[in-house]
Amino acid sequence: MSCLFPWSADLKEFVVQRFRNMRWPSVESLAGAVMLFHIVVCPYTKVEESFNIQATHDVLYHRLDIEKYDHLEFPGVVPRTFLGPLVLAMTTAPAVYLCQFLKVSKFLSQYLVRIALGLYVLGAFSLFGNAIKFRFGPDVKRWLYLITVTQFHFMFYMSRPLPNTFALILVLLALAAWIKQNHTQFLWISGAAIIIFRSELAVFLGLILAAEIFSRRLSIGKLLKNVVPAGFFLLGLTVLVDSFLWRRWLWPEGEVLWFNTVDNQSSKWGTEPFLWYFTSALPRALSMSFFLVPVGLALNPYLRPLLIPALGYVLLYSNLPHKELRFIIYVVPVFNTVAATGVAKIWAHRSKSWFKKLVAMAALCHIFGNITCTTVFLFVSHQNYPGGQAMQKLHQLEKPYIAVNLHIDVPAAQTGVTRFTEINPKWRYNKTENILPGSRAILDFSHIFVGDDDILQFYQNTHSVIAKIDSYDTLRVDLRSFPPIRVTTKPKIWILKRNLYVKAS
Repeated sequence: MSCLFPWSADLKEFVVQRFRNMRWPSVESLAGAVMLFHIVVCPYTKVEESFNIQATHDVLYHRLDIEKYDHLEFPGVVPRTFLGPLVLAMTTAPAVYLCQFLKVSKFLSQYLVRIALGLYVLGAFSLFGNAIKFRFGPDVKRWLYLITVTQFHFMFYMSRPLPNTFALILVLLALAAWIKQNHTQFLWISGAAIIIFRSELAVFLGLILAAEIFSRRLSIGKLLKNVVPAGFFLLGLTVLVDSFLWRRWLWPEGEVLWFNTVDNQSSKWGTEPFLWYFTSALPRALSMSFFLVPVGLALNPYLRPLLIPALGYVLLYSNLPHKELRFIIYVVPVFNTVAATGVAKIWAHRSKSWFKKLVAMAALCHIFGNITCTTVFLFVSHQNYPGGQAMQKLHQLEKPYIAVNLHIDVPAAQTGVTRFTEINPKWRYNKTENILPGSRAILDFSHIFVGDDDILQFYQNTHSVIAKIDSYDTLRVDLRSFPPIRVTTKPKIWILKRNLYVKAS
């Protein structure tokens, strides 16, 4: 072949050199692109995100007119802090006000808010990644990013306005400070995460703190020198700000702690077995990388100080009967770091034998397994916001100048409806609860969202169904089809319009 093409060796060398010198996108850019893709595919929010997304809207659009704030009419089960929404509102205010000036749809502002939150998490994750690079090398950081961006839950929650997501930012910063042995930063940031956003993080970050004190890397004197002023300052900050906005004296996270632990009221929202985090939540969150965590730990025993607090947190937190994956989202970067360390070592030794090359290819192929799992999860999630889709559908069905008085029932409000979706200033949107189906009061509304097909019978003579919103129902395996996974949907929200001959009360 070289006789026929005497320039082939030079061409090969040229191609190899160009390939090596090619400027590839950074791992941070890749993570940002994946985060944006998740937002575009799933732009709506769920009930758990309701307070923070509504509070951010109210700060942006109502500013100091607090009487119009959503939380005063719909306070939720427990109060939440306004400090996270205030930061998001201040961050996005210039872009949101520009959108208002240009008369762009208000729903774009929800995209901007979620992008800003995602960028905050990405920034904190970048500092965590740099700390991992400092401690374990650049290859581990690259694999950490590659593993993380191909998993679903961490990237999905990254832009979700949950208390857990705000706390995640601080946990990542605290972990980065701990890895670099900056105890002052670690103590102050940990205090903010615990006192302001999620009190259960006292278990996770407290285990790290206990290890630092036991190993004498942190003295009791330095601990008290930082913890005492940090505690007074952070507690005072949340009490003052939130008491002003809630119109009563309170410490939001203190009330949440009492509600979940002393009163144990969270179990009303469902309970799971003790080992559920280990048998269900972590395997789903880590996808195929779950199987590489023990490999990484076996290849690098020095990872134990990083992994033990995360394992201890999940184990201790398993004592609470109410469990959700988002409650342990903070440990996912730690587990991924352990898996990334194992993959990096396997990949570095791939040229030593055919067996190690096969093992390295298997480790690489697990990334495609992660992508497959993420594709399924993302497809399901896309179809799991019928309330938001109903709002979009109604604005498409009715002319913007038509007088619309819409009642939004609880199922719709919990699955995607926010004040950002109320895009027509001439329409009236109402979320009043406990209005009896078919009562005279309901006739005041020209349109109704109904999330229970048993209720439709009460509107047979007064309303007409103008649209049905299908949503996720079940996921099942069907080996006779390709792909072998089938997602079935069924109607979850019905959009009703009052008949012309029916008079309002």
